Amino acid sequence: MQQKLLIVDDEKDIRRLLREYFEMQGYVIMEAENGIEAVKRAQENPDLILLDINMPQMDGLEVCKKIRPFFSGPILFLTAKIEERDRICGLMLGGDDYIMKPFSMAELDARIRAHLRREQRKNEKEVFRLFGDFSISYSARRLCFLEEEIPLTKTEFDIVEILSTNAGIVFGKEAIYEKLWGFDKDGDSAIITEHVRRIRKKLSEHSDKELIETVWGVGYRWIT
Repeated sequence: MQQKLLIVDDEKDIRRLLREYFEMQGYVIMEAENGIEAVKRAQENPDLILLDINMPQMDGLEVCKKIRPFFSGPILFLTAKIEERDRICGLMLGGDDYIMKPFSMAELDARIRAHLRREQRKNEKEVFRLFGDFSISYSARRLCFLEEEIPLTKTEFDIVEILSTNAGIVFGKEAIYEKLWGFDKDGDSAIITEHVRRIRKKLSEHSDKELIETVWGVGYRWIT
């Protein structure tokens, strides 16, 4: 399977140069032109991120801080110049390497390959999604607000997983009940209402953002 690189840089020419070179090396290339877009594209699980530091709206250090708790792949910073304190800060935030501009494509290629080889020896890549300041790690079964974990019971997380992985789709109580326990499980699907109430209460303790919408007479929908 081809490995995916996410290239994040506000300079179009640099993105084009990197894209053309690494496509020739057999990689699948994803791009983002600013930090906000980078956070969204990081949810598509690239194998490695090349991340420019100096960008408008959200710089590379802030992007790294936002995605690092849930993106397990290597992050290589691209920068024209950087002070030692900033380099240390970037590494403390979870960056794996620095590449100074202008850089040698051969050296960058070699570093990328080294980081990807190292990554292959790690556990399976984390699967996660972000919804504003909320984040969900499906493999670790963790729901967090910023970096604070929100404790959920097994059933509560199962409901969050069903709704959030099908964001925008309305699920009736019976449909959720069936996915959780099947047709043969004895019980009342109205219990789903109580579980959703508890989930909402836990979410509301951290933010006013509504994630689970009630579609009256139909069911529930996860808001993207």
